[in-house]
Amino acid sequence: MRKVSTLILLSAASAMLASCGSGGFLTRERPDEFAVQRQAPLVVPPDFNLVPPSPGAPRPSEGTASEQALEALFGGPAARSAVETSALDRAGTAAPGIRSSVGDPATNTVAKGSVTRDIIAAPEGDGQNSQAIIPG
Repeated sequence: MRKVSTLILLSAASAMLASCGSGGFLTRERPDEFAVQRQAPLVVPPDFNLVPPSPGAPRPSEGTASEQALEALFGGPAARSAVETSALDRAGTAAPGIRSSVGDPATNTVAKGSVTRDIIAAPEGDGQNSQAIIPG
């Protein structure tokens, strides 16, 4: 048994030493730090046709910040492809002002009752400790 453990120890040590040989971390190729060259600085092309802004002038923009946000969220008046139009027609689109009318306090909602409220408010679990509550 002692010879077997000695043989395993010697083979493990030789495998670790072999990894330090050719191709190991001692002989890997390193970049030559003296061969690095500086790149030329970036320059503006001479035919660039921008004029500097005049002092005190408002920034040129395409609408207010809220208009830009709405366009980014919901898209502009871009034409839709035939496939997209067909998919929207089949899916049925909502009314244009649906987002505004949902949050309106005058919007009628359906009261689902206390049972639905209790189900939604119930703690998470796998159901092993659940019990049927029969209203009485």
